[in-house]
This record gives sequence, C-alpha cells and structure tokens, in this order.
Amino acid sequence: MIERHIATDLIERLATTPAVALLGPRQVGKTTLALEIGKTTPSLYLDLESDADRAKLSEPELYLSGHQDKLVILDEVHRLPGLFQILRGLIDSGRREGLTSGRFLLLGSASIDLLAQSGESLAGRVSYLEMGGLDALEVDAQAMNRLWVRGGFPDSFLGASDRSSLRWRQDFIRTYLERDVPMLGPRIAAETLRRFWTMLAHQQSGLMNASDFARGLGLDSKTIANYLDLLVDLLLVRRLEPWHSNTAKRLVKSPRIYVRDSGLVHALLGLGDEEAVLGHPVAGGSWEGFVIESLIAAAPEGSLANFYRTAAGAEIDLLITLPGGDLWVYEVKRSLSPKVERGFHHACQDLRPQRQIVIYPGSETYPLSADIMVMPLETAGQMLRARA
Repeated sequence: MIERHIATDLIERLATTPAVALLGPRQVGKTTLALEIGKTTPSLYLDLESDADRAKLSEPELYLSGHQDKLVILDEVHRLPGLFQILRGLIDSGRREGLTSGRFLLLGSASIDLLAQSGESLAGRVSYLEMGGLDALEVDAQAMNRLWVRGGFPDSFLGASDRSSLRWRQDFIRTYLERDVPMLGPRIAAETLRRFWTMLAHQQSGLMNASDFARGLGLDSKTIANYLDLLVDLLLVRRLEPWHSNTAKRLVKSPRIYVRDSGLVHALLGLGDEEAVLGHPVAGGSWEGFVIESLIAAAPEGSLANFYRTAAGAEIDLLITLPGGDLWVYEVKRSLSPKVERGFHHACQDLRPQRQIVIYPGSETYPLSADIMVMPLETAGQMLRARA
C-alpha cells in the first residue's frame, strides 16, 4: 500500500462535512483509499456498478436511513444520478439529529457528471477532492524515472516489467474508449477518439489548435472542442490556461494541452521503456507534463496554475499563484546542465514573481543566478506542500 498524501485531507474533510466527493480517473486508487479509511470507522461500501449493490438501493431512502451510524461509501456514484436528491434529504434530516459530518463518501470517475448532478442538490453539503495518480512525492527518488515512463496509475507503476506495465495501460485505454466513454459521454466512434487522443499525445505541451486537429481527423473545429471537453471532464487531459493580466503585452490566448498521465502518453505512442521514450521527440514534452502534474498536485488548495507566453517570445512553463497571492514560476528542463533562455528572463521582468525555479532531473539544488534556483522535482514539490 503506497501512502497517498490526499488521505490526510480526505479524513479532515470527512470530519467536518456531511459528504465528500472524491473524483479521479478509474484505477488511480480511489476505492483502495476509501476502503482503508472505512477500516478505521463503522462503514458500508456499495459498488454501484454491481447489480447486487444497486438492487439494495431499490428503495434508497429506506435502506440508507438504516445506516445513519455508518460512513456510507458509494462507488461510481454517477451510475445512479437520481440518488443525489435522496442524499440531500438524508443529510438535512441527519443534521437535525446532530449528524453533521462523515455521512457519505462519493467516488466518481468523471468531473462534469458528478459536479453537475450533485451541484443541483448537494450545494453546501458536499466537499470536492480530486485524486490523480501517484506523484513525485509519493514514490522514492530512485523510482522517479520509472514513475515518469510508466505513469502514476498504481497497477502500471507497480507492474512486474515494462512490458506488463505497457500492456496494462493499453488495456486501460481500450476499456475507456469502448466502455467508459460511451457510458459517461456522448456517442463517439472509439477509433476516432483514439486517434484524437494519440494526436494530443504527439502534441504534448503544445498550444491547442482545433483547426489542425480538425483537418487531421476530417472533422469540424466544434467537434474537436467537444472531444477535448470530454477528455478534460474525464480527468484524462489537462487544459492549462494562459496567464491573463492587464499589461499591454500581447499574450497568447490558446491553452496548452497535456495528457495528464505520462504513462498514457507513452502507451498511446507505443513507447514501452525508458530508452524508447528518450529516443522519441515527445520526451521533452512528456517530462514537462509529468513535472507540471506533480507540482500542481503538491500545490496548496486554492492555488491557480497557468503558463505565460507573449507574442514577443517571453515564456514560462508554469506559474502557480498561491492562495496568499505569491507567484512562483517554474521552467522545466530535461537536462543535467539546465540553462534558461532570454524569454524566461523577459517574462520574469514582466511578472516579478516571488520565486523563480528551474526543475531538472538531477539530485542537487543550487543557484543559477541571484534570483533563479535549480532543483529536483521532489525538492520543489516539498517546498510547495510546505505552504499548505
């Protein structure tokens, strides 16, 4: 059992909120974590993809009201959208009886479905947490490259070999395309969506240009935007928005697109081990996406993530605005002797951040200049987590 940092936050929220929704792609470990928490308190687990468990909820209000003294864990809760109205009534009646926290733990594999359904009926009664795969602070430093190559899904990361890990990821992709997408989203041809997903992997860390994707797939730009929205809502792709400010600078307005799990990037491109990844043009973009996901995961709740790019060439890979307003900026380099370009310096002159950090795959921390620190991903992530 790999200890997950999100566990502490989840336990704290259950202690203060009637319902907590834990969102994340399939197979990132939501159920495992929920069951571990369930061992520490009286609990009831229901898998809503199981016919037997769904049958228990044929009269949901009657059944659940008989378990008011337990933490009720509802897995794949989006399978029964009508349940949210019932949960609202149970939470409100429980509050009148002094049951104000730790009633329901809702697990879901998509953001938009769960948020839309529960937003109507559980407003003010539910706290949301997003759970991703394993990140750089949850594995040993010696396993960092393996985490990058195989990705953060525990079954992939812990695979007996690179070959078995790649097979697991390929099966995961196939299952999502053939089973989960039709269930959670609109009807889309699996092969078309796979080609689009693969094109996104090839363009990892690139600016979104719907017209280019539309020409490549023979579709219109609106359809491409819908496909991207679906993958973002399934928490499989990140749309990193550009920094907006009131300066007179001409800022790039298109978002950057990242397949969120580096292991899925490599599986979509058929790259089975570290040598194959390092020999492919996607290596730099893949490493950048891996670093950005880990830093965002480590950032305190309420932080904002953006990138910065101007028409004149000033550019920074990642900006994190901390809850207090401090701005930390990060440049990602896949080199043991990293250098920053003139565009980074110009961007820092525009933004005047509190910290300027270059992330590289080495193990030492050292100053690159009076204002810029070079450090490994693990150290940078710990600094962010310390601000929580």
